[in-house]
Amino acid sequence: MTRLIILILLLFAPLLIAQVEHSQTVNPYASTPRFYIDFANYKGETPGKTSVDVFINVPYSSLQFILNKDGYFARYSITLTFYDEDKENIIFERVWTEKVLVKDFRQTTSNSSFNLSYRSFKLDPGDYQLQCFVEDLDSRKTVIVDTETKVLEFDDEVELSDIVLIADRIVNDEGERIIPNVSRIVTNQDKGLSFFYEIYSDLPRTVFIEYKLEDNNRDKAFTQTLPRELAKGKNVVYHTLDDPNFSLGDYNLVVTVKDEGGDELDAIGKKLTSRIYGYPRSIKDLDNAVEQMIYIASTDEVDAIKDASTYDQKLKEFLDFWKQKDPSPNTEENEVLEEYYRRIDYSNEKFKSFYEGWRTDMGMIYTTLGPPDYVERYPFAEGSKPYEIWDYYDLNKRFVFVDETGFGDYRLLNPVYGDWYRYRY
Repeated sequence: MTRLIILILLLFAPLLIAQVEHSQTVNPYASTPRFYIDFANYKGETPGKTSVDVFINVPYSSLQFILNKDGYFARYSITLTFYDEDKENIIFERVWTEKVLVKDFRQTTSNSSFNLSYRSFKLDPGDYQLQCFVEDLDSRKTVIVDTETKVLEFDDEVELSDIVLIADRIVNDEGERIIPNVSRIVTNQDKGLSFFYEIYSDLPRTVFIEYKLEDNNRDKAFTQTLPRELAKGKNVVYHTLDDPNFSLGDYNLVVTVKDEGGDELDAIGKKLTSRIYGYPRSIKDLDNAVEQMIYIASTDEVDAIKDASTYDQKLKEFLDFWKQKDPSPNTEENEVLEEYYRRIDYSNEKFKSFYEGWRTDMGMIYTTLGPPDYVERYPFAEGSKPYEIWDYYDLNKRFVFVDETGFGDYRLLNPVYGDWYRYRY
């Protein structure tokens, strides 16, 4: 009966498009953001105005580079628009173009190489809607980020600016240059968390500064309190929390200024996210990453990781599993890990329906077998429901997916389980 249904579908359904699902070295649906953006409020020199610094980090891997006589060249435009709180009126807008030239082709595909843009504005305190529009001027691909931002008002005796995380500090003949960590991403191999901020005081005074790093996953917090003598006016503070022991997940960095009696004068916070060094940045939640291992790990292996007595033990067993799968243990890259979660990410982007993409039938086949050699799509099949056919020539396998509901919920028409139903690499 199944073979008859497939034959009827092939005979009477009009073919709209036929194309190959591709992935391999280029993934247009990578989970890595196209760019990162961060803000910092400072007390301005103009009365009633606040200085707002905006940082925009665009990874080279998000750009299209073109070879010319000088190297590999890319260019993109940034449109930064501040709206009022209800997004009914434009307060002001800035547009500029960035150009990037590199000599080494490997840099053009690197997520660790990036171009940093910086602009400073003087704004009235209040709530704003901010839109950042980035367009690659060669590929014409665009990405838009809309976010709310609050411009602080500085009018108390003691106040704090925003915190800026530091990725690097470069000292040369021209002085010191700070490279901000715009992504607010750290890794479990970082030996310290560096940042700076400003304290504004109406008179000289002694204060105590409390640094608290809260681990949201493990309900743990590192706290450090240090005395400081403040001068009248602006006080720039650089600080590093040593050996933060980052795990996987979200953190809060909170800086609190207290007087000599222990009363709070002001506090400011900064959210950051920790990733596993060398692992895909899409792995943000350990429990979810373990769930997604069902196509490569046995049920017993997955259950053993889930049943770990502590979060730290669960993370260790997770890392140990993937270390055993690494085909090149003497290099930083784990090709099996990268490809597996790349397929998971691709599935989440392309095949999401009532479930996350990796849980769907299409996500299962794509994750286990990779991109098919040929795809036929019939989204407007007369007399039948929408369906797709995926062919894997080397495996001599054909899979037919039917949209039973009309809402993109494609189900495998001919499910067959066996040894092939495991991740292939």
